[in-house]
Amino acid sequence: MRHEIEGTGAPQSQLLWRKVPLDERIIFSGNLFQYQEDNKKWRNRFSLVPHNYGLVLYENKVAYERQVPPRAVINSAGYKILTSVDQYLELVSNSLPGITSKSGSTPILKCPTQFPLILWHPSARHYYFCMMTEAEQDKWQAVLQDCIRHCNNGIPEASKVEGPAFTDAIRMYRQSKELYGTWEMLCGNEVQILSNLVMEELGPELKAELAPRLKGKPQERQRQWIQISDAVYRMVYEQAKARFEAVLAKLQLARPAMEATIRTDMDQIITSKEHLASKIRAFILPKAEVCVRNHVQPYIPSILEALMVPTSQGFTEVRDVFFKEVTDMNLNIINEGGADKLGEYMEKLSQLAYHPLKMQSCYEKMEPLRLDGLQQRFDVSSTSVFKQRAQIHMREQMDNAVYTFESLLYQELGKGPSREELCKATQRILERVLKKYDYDSSSVRKRFFREALLQITIPFLLKKLAPTCKSELPRFQELIFEDFARFILVENTYEEVVLQTVMKDILQAVKEAAVQRKHNLYRDSMVMHNSDPNLHLLAEGAPIDWSEEYSGSGGDGGSPGAPEAATFSEKRRRAKQVVSVVQDEEAGLPFEASSELLSPASPDSVTELRGLVARELQEENPLPAGPLLNGAPSSESPQLVAASEASSPPASPLWQLPPGKAADLEPPKPSDQETGEQVSSPGDRPPIHTTTEDSAGVQTEF
Repeated sequence: MRHEIEGTGAPQSQLLWRKVPLDERIIFSGNLFQYQEDNKKWRNRFSLVPHNYGLVLYENKVAYERQVPPRAVINSAGYKILTSVDQYLELVSNSLPGITSKSGSTPILKCPTQFPLILWHPSARHYYFCMMTEAEQDKWQAVLQDCIRHCNNGIPEASKVEGPAFTDAIRMYRQSKELYGTWEMLCGNEVQILSNLVMEELGPELKAELAPRLKGKPQERQRQWIQISDAVYRMVYEQAKARFEAVLAKLQLARPAMEATIRTDMDQIITSKEHLASKIRAFILPKAEVCVRNHVQPYIPSILEALMVPTSQGFTEVRDVFFKEVTDMNLNIINEGGADKLGEYMEKLSQLAYHPLKMQSCYEKMEPLRLDGLQQRFDVSSTSVFKQRAQIHMREQMDNAVYTFESLLYQELGKGPSREELCKATQRILERVLKKYDYDSSSVRKRFFREALLQITIPFLLKKLAPTCKSELPRFQELIFEDFARFILVENTYEEVVLQTVMKDILQAVKEAAVQRKHNLYRDSMVMHNSDPNLHLLAEGAPIDWSEEYSGSGGDGGSPGAPEAATFSEKRRRAKQVVSVVQDEEAGLPFEASSELLSPASPDSVTELRGLVARELQEENPLPAGPLLNGAPSSESPQLVAASEASSPPASPLWQLPPGKAADLEPPKPSDQETGEQVSSPGDRPPIHTTTEDSAGVQTEF
């Protein structure tokens, strides 16, 4: 509220931002094999990823087209992707120490192909998939990694109060347990984070209590422990969810009165807080400055350099991908008919930031990020939190650039340009957007570097100062008026003073890096104010529907009958996809799920599985010419499905769901629970009218 009143803030963004990104889109679809733990068989599943990044598994593609409820919806927050069974077996063995399998014994999991993808979680259940080719494995790995990246970022950034307050509370709780530094499981929404926090303490106790009581062979005991851990995690999740919602409701009721008090007494509150901060600063400043000078300041340049190199390369790659896509579109418009093809190309371009394969080259630039020699010193458990944050910034900047380009081009089209004029205008708009992107990406990267440096150094400083400073904090409580004790917290003020101690060194390091220019950063003195004062007005209008306004169907000369309407409807359905992939690339048809991939007599036979998979490819029948909307449901009834997975709690929507969604276009909503599969009842799921391939079964191109 103080920032709101005083008007302080970050540099003004030059690019527009999309208010409702990816509404009603299917990001990815295709077929993969999933291992069923109940019957130890591999089943073919038709899978898709809707705009909210929950992996949805159907019995087969026909079940999806008939609007049969999905078999499972997976929220991937907190998961890791493993591409090797050996990696997985090693993690499973480490999760239950003292239990080692004998050499030559049957492992807990066999994969029928050389291309597995395993979703592993330290507490929740695991998911096992496999593909037929390395290319399919690479595609699905990129898609699933995008799902994990998105679901990990589960706390809405629009929450300026509740989000930071929640993460501060989690951090302070862990610090009270002498756990400083970054925490890899601070991912997902609030309930998932609370569940991870409980399991961090409860897991070792359960393991010590129950591991000696497990019976059977080593592989069976490992399987039992995975099931026990998942069951406990579900129970913890349900209790955490109920209690968090109750606390949140209580806080929402108290918020209006608190806001009224703060606004009325703002000057007095600020004066009281500044008085408290001055006393704390006088007490800790000598100790903090020595600590910063000896233990932090010498390492800031090396940490910054390690962060800047891959991050700047990633943002440069975003710029290059955007430039290439727009340039290719411009050339295609010149060669293929001007504005008639514009709608098709712009519909694809508008989804570029959410195309997991085209963005992969940008995300990969962050993978070499290492803090060698610094992770142990500053208690950084993993660099994944910085990698994913930078990748999210890349996606946001790409979408902002694309949306700004869309808005400016749409404005230009209102002038009715010829093909040559359209080409020149497109090039001019591209250069204009790139200049704005360079400025915004510089601002975003500098903010990211500052935040990352603070996230690395502040916990280290607090840990160093805790033995001599923390015990003295309670005596400062008497400096706060009783009426303001709810708004001014001693520990928060203490941390702010520590932050200010190191902030000047961090700002100076980032400023010097910008002066060097080797990472294409703007200097702080370069400020663009209102370079396009009317640009923001373009974002106030309704979203542009390129496929409808510039569909290119006007030149066919056909009569406006039912066939033409059906063709237009099919175009609309296909245009709603970001990217679609099918398993059998040569035939252009996805696999159909068989009733049983393995014979009952030999459930673990990998050789037989490979033979049956190969035979299935040869005997595959083409799909029907259109969606079987009036057909019978899949052979496995919803009652049987519900019975087989009755232990799963009901699904609940993720926070990412945009408001105002049309009910008949709403895809299945993944549960905000990162545990296990969620099975929907037929009445819970509205029909989906988007499709992933055209009626002939040919792969839809992006």
